[in-house]
Amino acid sequence: MPKRKDLKSILLIGSGPIIIGQACEFDYAGSQSLRSMREEGIETILINSNPATIMTDPSMADHVYLLPLTTKSLRKILAEHPQIDAVLPTMGGQTALNLCIEAQEKGIWEDHNVDLIGVDIDAINITEDREKFRELMGKIGVGMAPQATATSFLKGKEIAQEFGFPLCIRSSFTLGGAGAAIVHKEEDYDELLQLGLEVSPIHEVMIDKALLGWKEYELELLRDKNDNVVIICTIENMDPMGIHTGDSITVAPAMTLSDRTYQKMRDMAIHMMRSIGEFEGGCNVQFAVSPDEREDIIAIEINPRVSRSSALASKATGYPIAKIATKLALGYTLDELSNQITGSTSALFEPTLDYVIVKIPRWNFDKFEGSDRTLGLQMKAVGEVMGIGRSFQEALHKATQSLEIKRNGLGADGKGYTDYNQVIDKLTNASWDRVFALYDAIAMGISLSRIHEITRIDMWYLRQFEELHELELEIGKFDISSLSRKLLLEAKQKGFADRQIAHMLGCLESEVYTKREEMNINRVYKLVDTCAAEFKAETPYYYSTFEADMETPDGKRAAQNESIVSDKKKVIVLGSGPNRIGQGIEFDYCCVHGVYAAQECGYEAIMINCNPETVSTDFDTADKLYFEPVFWEHIYDIIRHEKPEGVIVQLGGQTALKLAEKLDRYGIKIMGTSFEALDLAEDRGRFSTLLQDINIPYPEFDTATSPDEAMKVADKLDFPILVRPSYVLGGQGMKIVINKQELEEHVVDILRKIPNNVLLLDHYLDGAIEAEADAICDGENVYIIGIMEHIEPCGIHSGDSNATLPPFNLGDLVMQQIKDHTKKIALALKTVGLINIQFAIKDDIVYIIEANPRASRTVPFIAKAYGEPYVNYATKVMLGHNKVTDFDFNPQLKGYAIKQPVFSFNKFPNVDKRLGPEMKSTGESILFVDSLKDDEFYELYARRRMYLSK
Repeated sequence: MPKRKDLKSILLIGSGPIIIGQACEFDYAGSQSLRSMREEGIETILINSNPATIMTDPSMADHVYLLPLTTKSLRKILAEHPQIDAVLPTMGGQTALNLCIEAQEKGIWEDHNVDLIGVDIDAINITEDREKFRELMGKIGVGMAPQATATSFLKGKEIAQEFGFPLCIRSSFTLGGAGAAIVHKEEDYDELLQLGLEVSPIHEVMIDKALLGWKEYELELLRDKNDNVVIICTIENMDPMGIHTGDSITVAPAMTLSDRTYQKMRDMAIHMMRSIGEFEGGCNVQFAVSPDEREDIIAIEINPRVSRSSALASKATGYPIAKIATKLALGYTLDELSNQITGSTSALFEPTLDYVIVKIPRWNFDKFEGSDRTLGLQMKAVGEVMGIGRSFQEALHKATQSLEIKRNGLGADGKGYTDYNQVIDKLTNASWDRVFALYDAIAMGISLSRIHEITRIDMWYLRQFEELHELELEIGKFDISSLSRKLLLEAKQKGFADRQIAHMLGCLESEVYTKREEMNINRVYKLVDTCAAEFKAETPYYYSTFEADMETPDGKRAAQNESIVSDKKKVIVLGSGPNRIGQGIEFDYCCVHGVYAAQECGYEAIMINCNPETVSTDFDTADKLYFEPVFWEHIYDIIRHEKPEGVIVQLGGQTALKLAEKLDRYGIKIMGTSFEALDLAEDRGRFSTLLQDINIPYPEFDTATSPDEAMKVADKLDFPILVRPSYVLGGQGMKIVINKQELEEHVVDILRKIPNNVLLLDHYLDGAIEAEADAICDGENVYIIGIMEHIEPCGIHSGDSNATLPPFNLGDLVMQQIKDHTKKIALALKTVGLINIQFAIKDDIVYIIEANPRASRTVPFIAKAYGEPYVNYATKVMLGHNKVTDFDFNPQLKGYAIKQPVFSFNKFPNVDKRLGPEMKSTGESILFVDSLKDDEFYELYARRRMYLSK
């Protein structure tokens, strides 16, 4: 049966700003969904308040509404577009589902004759209301842990008395495990029960007997209206039950599940999916399995929508779940759709993987001083990375190399824990660096049975870690000249980086690289083809691995490389790696636009990134995608393989920028602004000297590399002093100090965390106004794309400030200084591409705080506010394809656009919520106001000093 003929105009609800628990995986799903609908000739209308995403780009939908996700906004859109036939709420996470339910309860869909597609409201209610879900599972014979529902504090106390401890508390209708907790001791129960009830919008919690030590699995399913069901991916959590799946290290396909139990789990998942209601689309089912030979299975939950895991499953298998789920919602059946990877078979197939996927979450606890870092049922990660390898060990190493936490992989870098008690504590209380602690425990000689007893992690995984450590010890017996080819090849096949092998051998990384070259141990690239090579794959989506040579009939020996290099001119775009505070989805937006612009200029655009949640790693965004760590060794091998004209580093945030020095040193062309200029702007001392030379004011400053030097600088500068390390992201380590004691404490702390750093000490301009400008420069001409004024005073990180575009109370004299300074600095830095400059304004004098000659957090915001494709223009300038004067700039904005930061403090209740120079927000939304008399602007302005820390 083909698609429904009555669906011509569809409203898609997005997920709003990025928060912990709901991140850019929904931007990816929504973007895929919009493209999927437009392929069918359907008019698309989008509501989403997030300006940083590619999803809200004007090119993505026919009508984009950057409005708050409220029923008031829905009524406005439906009044303006009476032609809307249906709403698709399953692509925007819990936020979209909750808004959809609220609109249903208020009769909005009925009033406007709008159909609900892709999901059934009853299905949402059954799966979210834990009491109804438990009843249904009992009816269909699917086992669950002993559970009971409480809608009052008293009832909760009674249940605990009946079940005994440990217990799990889970709040109904929440996201990212909000309000959930495991309670081991009676004395902690009252507080956690109260919190769970408060967090639930319906004041309800499910209390169940904690299945600690049971293994956890997820299945990603798709179902069409004819009740065809396919299992796209099975994901195994390396961590046992008790840690939220978003905070777990996960592996696909499942590694320790017997086929008998998998078939049983499969049948249960399909049975559960069919029982919750009539709907077409994606579904995520979670199970717990007993860690004994009986392998009893019980259901945990089911989500009738795309999820964080479906983004991961899409990248793991190459099967575009959101895209196909959208087609199913339009009325297609799976057998009518083509498999997007092979291009020849149907979508009614279950992917088979001949590789292993490992996902590791990325946390940002350093931003939340004093936070509880123990992992549990409430998600705390801000992003994630994915590694693809031919073995679990290779994929694990690639994932750890992708995290960007100054580790080179597991072990062999001199940074492991060596204190027995500390390691035992990290294993006992699941920590963010648990994957490293496991390796360190083995290195310390703690037995696998003891580690298993503490962590309940399956012995199969622990043996994999043990094998890696044994290999490290074996290699350590040799030096670079005596290491055999067999041992070096084995180390590379198990994912060890050249840097780690150099550490084991006591030599330089470059020596290991040279040795590999001599021995012909080179990376080969394999297609992510979903069919284990049973059918020919058409998709240019690759991962690297190391293979033993095969001999061809003509006697030549070589490893098979599936990445065929074309003779087109190429450019590589470096991605921004995992999401984190200070570097989020806005850089993915920039990378995607960079890829599109390069294609428009006639280049073959090649993307390198390791973030499974984003649009840049979609299999059909770039001409070629290498799903690899943004880690020097991997990038250099790809560059040597592809031989591009150059590499774009300006669009991937600090991640890509940090690699500019190596690229420059190895003679690889950086497209746009040179490394010399990038480095000059990052080196705060040299940059201030440049400002002096071009006669631009900046706060009095000096540099220091030790506490003693900092004390001498303090004698010259007046307090308060702003202390800033060089080469950091999101204001890491920045702090305003008001006396020598605070100064010394902070400098010691920074240099402990970031050794050998050059610190910049500025006199802090107390009470100054902060503003920033973004511009495009071609080395000769400068065009300022936007100037924003921060509502909060100077001293709060720009990412945490409410910013207005255009400024609301800067006089002509100040505005002229901002424009003049921006142009002077852009030209002095020989900028080719984008630049962001931040200013402090005091007594009508404009001082420079810093300049970043790269894409900034605010570029997507300005592009959305003015309706202009600035990243597209800037990329064409970087490539030398255009001059700034070639573009016809025509910004359109009625009134003001305000960038509003969003925080996830609710995940860290004990944390100091005051704001300062170090960024803490996880996302942002955009608010349009017609005038400064608007109540919402007035309220923001009145609260501008509320959270200022010092």
